[in-house]
Amino acid sequence: MSGESGQPEAGPSHAGTGWPNPERNRAGVPGGVIRRAGAQGRRSWIQKVLEQIMDSPLQCVTPSEVVPVTVLAVQRYLLEDEPRDTVPKPPLYCYDVTISDGVYQEKCYLDPSLNSLVYQNILKVGIQMRVSRVSCLYNEKRIGQGILCLGNVHCGETSDTISLETPFRNRAHEEKPERPLRGGKSHYLALWNNEDPYGDIWLTDKQPEELNFSDTKIISLSHLEMTWANRRNFPALLVRIIHKSKLRYYGKPDKKMIEPYQTFLEVADSSGTVSVIMWNALCPEWFKSLRVGLVLLLQDYSVKKSYPFRMQPVPVDPHIKLISTMEICLNLRDPPTNIIIVPEKQVKPEWRLPKLNHRFTTRSELDNMPENCICDVIGLLVFVGRVQRSKKKENREDFWSYRWIHIADGTSEQPFIVELFSTSQPEIFENIYPMANFVCTQLKVVRNDNQVPKLLYLTTTNESGVFITGHRGQPYTYDAKVKNFIQWIKTKSDSGEQRNMVIGGYYPYPPVPETFSKYSSSIKVQSLLTAMSEVRKEIEDLQYREQKRIAIQGIITAIKYIPHSNATESASASDTLRNANRPSTSQAARVENQERNAKRYHDDEPMSSQCIQTTSTNLSLSNKIRILQGPHTNPVAVPQPGTSVQAKGITPGMSTIFNRRPDTNPSLQGKARKTISDRWESQLWREKKFGLIDHLHYSRVYPESIPRKFTFEHRKFLSQQYNSQPSKYIPPEGRPPKLDDFKSARSLGHFEVTILGLNHEIAIDVAFLPMYCPEDIRTSQIDTLLTSMNYSCAYPQNANANDRLPGPRAVAGDIIKAVTELDRVHIVGILDICNLGNNNVEVYLHKIYSPENTS
Repeated sequence: MSGESGQPEAGPSHAGTGWPNPERNRAGVPGGVIRRAGAQGRRSWIQKVLEQIMDSPLQCVTPSEVVPVTVLAVQRYLLEDEPRDTVPKPPLYCYDVTISDGVYQEKCYLDPSLNSLVYQNILKVGIQMRVSRVSCLYNEKRIGQGILCLGNVHCGETSDTISLETPFRNRAHEEKPERPLRGGKSHYLALWNNEDPYGDIWLTDKQPEELNFSDTKIISLSHLEMTWANRRNFPALLVRIIHKSKLRYYGKPDKKMIEPYQTFLEVADSSGTVSVIMWNALCPEWFKSLRVGLVLLLQDYSVKKSYPFRMQPVPVDPHIKLISTMEICLNLRDPPTNIIIVPEKQVKPEWRLPKLNHRFTTRSELDNMPENCICDVIGLLVFVGRVQRSKKKENREDFWSYRWIHIADGTSEQPFIVELFSTSQPEIFENIYPMANFVCTQLKVVRNDNQVPKLLYLTTTNESGVFITGHRGQPYTYDAKVKNFIQWIKTKSDSGEQRNMVIGGYYPYPPVPETFSKYSSSIKVQSLLTAMSEVRKEIEDLQYREQKRIAIQGIITAIKYIPHSNATESASASDTLRNANRPSTSQAARVENQERNAKRYHDDEPMSSQCIQTTSTNLSLSNKIRILQGPHTNPVAVPQPGTSVQAKGITPGMSTIFNRRPDTNPSLQGKARKTISDRWESQLWREKKFGLIDHLHYSRVYPESIPRKFTFEHRKFLSQQYNSQPSKYIPPEGRPPKLDDFKSARSLGHFEVTILGLNHEIAIDVAFLPMYCPEDIRTSQIDTLLTSMNYSCAYPQNANANDRLPGPRAVAGDIIKAVTELDRVHIVGILDICNLGNNNVEVYLHKIYSPENTS
């Protein structure tokens, strides 16, 4: 394997720039091969910078000419501690950036002081970048080799025309497999997590081999368990893979391990099941070729006592013995393990190898399943959320990647809600979209029936696997529930189902409990409440696609309705936005956003003039509008007009949308004209807003946060929009559309809510996105879907087919009216902070707790 047969040398580069050397032929020398621009054509900026460095007595120069170059790749790896480091550092991930000047490509090392540009997805593939400071790092163990180090850059906009045809100036950068410029690691990591295999060291072509077993001595797992402690040599094992875990990367700067990977296989024969651990370089060689159900012949393995704190997955077949006293270890050496895939046609019945048994569950059965129960599901993807990330540990650089999906199987009106973490299958995780048949195995039930709304969803485990393209030949196709689903899906029309499919957007799940005491007992954080003075740091510390939930105390002092439109998706309003400093690392972005908002909104106009005229129609009693706290619960009690608001937990939408009753509100009878204010601010806000020491503006709702109705013909484009930023530039197919061209799955627009801190010194503007679906819920499944997608959804109770719903502005007016009841009330607000990258951060109001149960 790469990295095992020839140790890469430490220091900058085993694939260096190949500096020009008077002693060597510049046209081509192995190990330091360079290309020189010819006399014809445009001169290479990269070449000129190299010559400037060579002529300078310093190792760091400012290019005489700063021109835009295109970023073609951003690749991550772990750099080992230098010999001078006496105290091991936490994981330090480095980045190699491939740039193109239109003549040559060059792979450069990014100075670690600029890593934050990658963390925030500011430095990304496809953009124009200007380099204003360049240095060189030499490999002192090699002659004439060094690498370019980018010390100061300015990241610009996405380039319209990008060519991948330009050659590398240094041919060593074209060698396969790709290797990092620095350190001894033989490979790159995935850009945003450590679980996904990335790069060309991961092989996929291992094929079954026909064997003659007459001369092979085989031992059963149960016999090995009894005798392994007294053996030096172990006979072969003939087993079937029952479970396969995702990859675990355990690299550390102070460990000189070339490929520090680990994966677990649960294998079984007729006598029992045991854990097999595959280590290091065997993982790139075998991980992608091994799948659940394959029969393996294992030779030259080692055995050790099992790790006491690891929980093995529960066997699907309760009759199979679980062997937990030993583990089988597979290594490339000590001893070098021999792994052979046995063709299924060669598997004999007398071997009595266990067959795969699945635990498929239908959505109708899920309601009665206990917490932590393991199940498999099959269904139709009806919602695919954007990829998000969460920190594994605070103050670390390691993240989990996950997304929320909804799966329908025809047995219930409700879909499966699944928290899908990366399963080390990026080829599937990054290419799922609505309308696809989807299988996910080894899911764990998460439920809490003691909160409102009731919590019920599925989450992946360490052994989960996903399947999306074609189920023919898979062992689960013989399951009765799978057959029933296949029959159900044949009755659905693609055109009809596509109307109900949704992709992307902000997804506020899981919901928080109805009381703050239950919320505080359900989370594990050092500090339950975040002070207003700490909110800015919490926001700025977030990295790309990281989403975090915090709780703050404050007073709602203003609210404004922003109607849904392409224009309002690209900007938001704030009463003092044009006079404030937006917290961001890009001053240019701050000024641009503030100027845009200042032009669009004139917030200093008197509140009395900020009104909208709407026409109301007759509404029956069945058209009472209510707010649901999630898809599986009873409605929250709705106060009548004029009553005080003292809800235990006020959901997004404030849980206080008033019932529209023509018999109690004469202004709603007939087609009477009704004036509804689209904003409100309290007297307290008028007094305090100009004397604040800080005003945080995070109410902007970006196009990426609007859920879109899915269209199959644009599936690739939509999937890319809601995936993580790729590590290498992928040219678009044709002229790509814009995200705003796709119809929103929401119709109500959003609200900008201002929360003033209890000390009246700091305020924050946040967004609130209630759901409002004017379609009849009995004829459109999208309403049920959107109810699940957002924490609250306004829709008619027991609506008749001929009933008409009030318009979005009428509903918005009721929400604003309800908020006025909270004037000067101290609340606890649950906020969702989302970093979309490129200095784009959103903060959403997820829930409000009133005073009576915030203690």
